[in-house]
Amino acid sequence: MKRFHVHLHVDDLNRSIGFYSQLFAAQPARVEGDYAKWMLEDPPINFAISTRGNKPGIDHLGIQTDDAEELAALKLRAQAADMALLDEGTTTCCYARSEKHWVTDPQGIAWEHFHTLGSIPVFHEAASVTTPITAPACCTASPRSSCC
Repeated sequence: MKRFHVHLHVDDLNRSIGFYSQLFAAQPARVEGDYAKWMLEDPPINFAISTRGNKPGIDHLGIQTDDAEELAALKLRAQAADMALLDEGTTTCCYARSEKHWVTDPQGIAWEHFHTLGSIPVFHEAASVTTPITAPACCTASPRSSCC
């Protein structure tokens, strides 16, 4: 199964947690001092918010997969479409260890394709590399620094 992913920057995390908890009729699956995430089943979405951005709004969109095979299929489609692809491989971001890659749509919106491998206690474990792709803040060296 695949799950749609949306990551928003917010100014006030607690106020936004209250709003989205009411909107989704569910509490976040994870809350940190700068981050919250809902893993909803209906509709299937990984909805994350953080205070790590420069301004409120959408940071990036994505698709989360349940397994490595689904992730590999997404990567093949991106490569077949001749999209510039940033393959991060196994990385840490947003309190999770994931296998991921990024593509950017014609409007400059970053799309993250990822498979979560496990949870970690910190936002990042190590600094990431600079890339020529206009990727979102998440886990890349970018002026818009946030994550999934």
